[in-house]
Amino acid sequence: MAGRTQASAGELLELVRSGRATTRGALQQVTGLSRATVGQRLDRLFRAGWLREGAGGPVDSPLGGRPSITLEFDDEHAVVLAADLDTRHARAAVLSLTGEILAEHSGTLVVEDGPDAVLGDLGHWFAELLEKAGHRADEVCGIGLAVPGPVDSDTGRVVQPPIMPGWDGYDIRGRLARAFTEHTGAAPVPVLVDNDANLMAYGEQRTGYPGCSAFVLVKVSTGIGAGVVVDGSVYRGIDGGAGDLGHIRVGAEALCRCGSYGCLAAVASGGAVARRLAETGVPAASGSDVRDLLAAGHTEAAALAREAGRAVGDVLATVVTLLNPGVLMIAGDLAGTPFLTGVRELLYQRALPRSTAHLEVVTSRLGERAGLVGAGALVVEYLYAPERVEERLLALGV
Repeated sequence: MAGRTQASAGELLELVRSGRATTRGALQQVTGLSRATVGQRLDRLFRAGWLREGAGGPVDSPLGGRPSITLEFDDEHAVVLAADLDTRHARAAVLSLTGEILAEHSGTLVVEDGPDAVLGDLGHWFAELLEKAGHRADEVCGIGLAVPGPVDSDTGRVVQPPIMPGWDGYDIRGRLARAFTEHTGAAPVPVLVDNDANLMAYGEQRTGYPGCSAFVLVKVSTGIGAGVVVDGSVYRGIDGGAGDLGHIRVGAEALCRCGSYGCLAAVASGGAVARRLAETGVPAASGSDVRDLLAAGHTEAAALAREAGRAVGDVLATVVTLLNPGVLMIAGDLAGTPFLTGVRELLYQRALPRSTAHLEVVTSRLGERAGLVGAGALVVEYLYAPERVEERLLALGV
């Protein structure tokens, strides 16, 4: 950006948010703008309530003088709503613009009940959460939603989701925006939708591994999916289909919920392990049931989880060879010691040593909150991107 003369207010805000330039003098130096122009553009950001002055920084001049006043992104001027849907359960929260969870709720929501009912219930949850957090609905700047299916990021619609019957092509953004308005009385706000594994990966990478330029998260719950973050951005493929590991064929004869035979999810997902346990008389109907059995030390559940981990590890050997990530994170209902042991056994056996020499294989740090944190971050990065800042400032009349 050095030497440019047309850096916008949005670009100045980005420099401050990223910490690359946090004083007026630094902004002038990085952008090449005059003192007066920097002042005018910062004034718009102050009037919008998006910037504030912090403490004085070090003295810029070797001759001494008054310390420079630092500039800070004002993370208290708005809040974000986020929700993370699983097949039979959901979690929702109010978050600050820096990702702090201010209020949270989890409960039963069944995706098979259909998008109209589920999204309507989320609108009700959001209204109650805002009251719990002590924030007004008009303070909400956007909503982020994680769903267990492939999402076309341009439209926010799920595309042929194997475990979300009735959701294919549905206008999720529009319905959730209306549900928010119906239950709060506030004007509609932007709604962003993405795959749950993508948002979990985004949240985990940003908070725990910001220096990792190639990060892979694999979620193993009812299904199996992966989120890939490259150079700080989610890699989605051309239409949101990247990371759908659960439907890689592994040669088995088991029937998958997608209608095909031999998918990885049909033999190694939480749902698949639950079915195998149920066949032996163990009460288990979902990945969350398997998680509870594993937590209780159930021997047969642990053995099947380890076997499932080996099947997933076999596939991940190819993923690691292709992407060469620095971190491979296992998350979801099966992300415990037995499953991770199975993954490691096959991964290190099948992948070339060159591919795993600098690889960390870890489990989730954020746990069940990863999708919420990622969804909140997605909204903030979208709304405060330089080009969006200009649009929003004009809409505010500043």
